[in-house]
Amino acid sequence: MSNSNVKILVVDDEPDILDFISYNLRKEDYQVQTAENGVDAQDKLKAFTPDLILLDIMMPEMDGVEFCRVLRTQPQFDNTIVAFLTARNEDFTQISALEVGGDDFINKPIRPRVLISRIKALLRRSLRANDTNEEVVQIGDLTIDKEKVLVIRDQTKIELAKKEFELLSLLVSKPGKVFTREEIFNRIWGTDVIVGNRTIDVHIRKLREKLGDDYIKTAKGIGYKFEF
Repeated sequence: MSNSNVKILVVDDEPDILDFISYNLRKEDYQVQTAENGVDAQDKLKAFTPDLILLDIMMPEMDGVEFCRVLRTQPQFDNTIVAFLTARNEDFTQISALEVGGDDFINKPIRPRVLISRIKALLRRSLRANDTNEEVVQIGDLTIDKEKVLVIRDQTKIELAKKEFELLSLLVSKPGKVFTREEIFNRIWGTDVIVGNRTIDVHIRKLREKLGDDYIKTAKGIGYKFEF
């Protein structure tokens, strides 16, 4: 996909940051729209379906976390990448953003070369994920349909966020194999994408809440594996 075909929505309540980011993105030939808060961003979505959203966390009227939560309830945006812009490094902020479906974090102050590099990495990762062979996996009492991004257990549908589904698919690809934390990061988030240290822990906890504690086992100090 050429840059000119990629649509990016930038959401931030600081006009200087909007101007700075949009200028640098347009220099790379991306299609860019901007919004000053979550409410404004929702209006922009009616006519602009972005491939990627750069989303500030702290904003008036509707903050970034709430906007992302609403976005992820709309199926047409299932594959839209959400990268949070934040100057805050508290664990609870990153956990909240991950739990509502965020894909990555880009820290302020923003450096243009780093910003463009991260965006390219996120788009490459999304393209790789969409290019994988579609298949239905039956393992134990779980049915995992990669094409429909659907998990069924005992005839009951289980709703998973995008990264939760990707993580589960990775673990069930080789039952019993211990995937190291580094391997999981590289396979799910990519070697050139940096996320918080608790990213994997958050997603594992959410999977266990939805699937039960029987499937995903912890290999202490190493990583995780799937058993049934």
